[in-house]
Amino acid sequence: FISCERHHGGHEEVEESSENINARLALVMKSGKAALGVKSTLKTIRQGKAKLILLANNCPPLRKSEIEYYAMLSKTGVYYYTGSNIEFGIACGKYFRVGVLAITDAGDSDI
Repeated sequence: FISCERHHGGHEEVEESSENINARLALVMKSGKAALGVKSTLKTIRQGKAKLILLANNCPPLRKSEIEYYAMLSKTGVYYYTGSNIEFGIACGKYFRVGVLAITDAGDSDI
């Protein structure tokens, strides 16, 4: 009974943090600059412009490891978005799926 209660409390925390990241992401998309997709993300990483990289949870493993490797070389942070690429696309304010996003300018957001 106690473990179930703890689990429920943890779930609310996760839900709140995902809403928080969605709000911050919306602010970045509105006021900042971001590169959507693998090609443009790798391009911004190579140029050294990427501040943070976000990956959807269903990003293919090979693509994920390639981006993680580039990020490690450029000392860029990687954030793993909890939702799928469909939810990630909606959070970005787009009507298509987004698997990878590189933030180059955070704008008004504190991301």
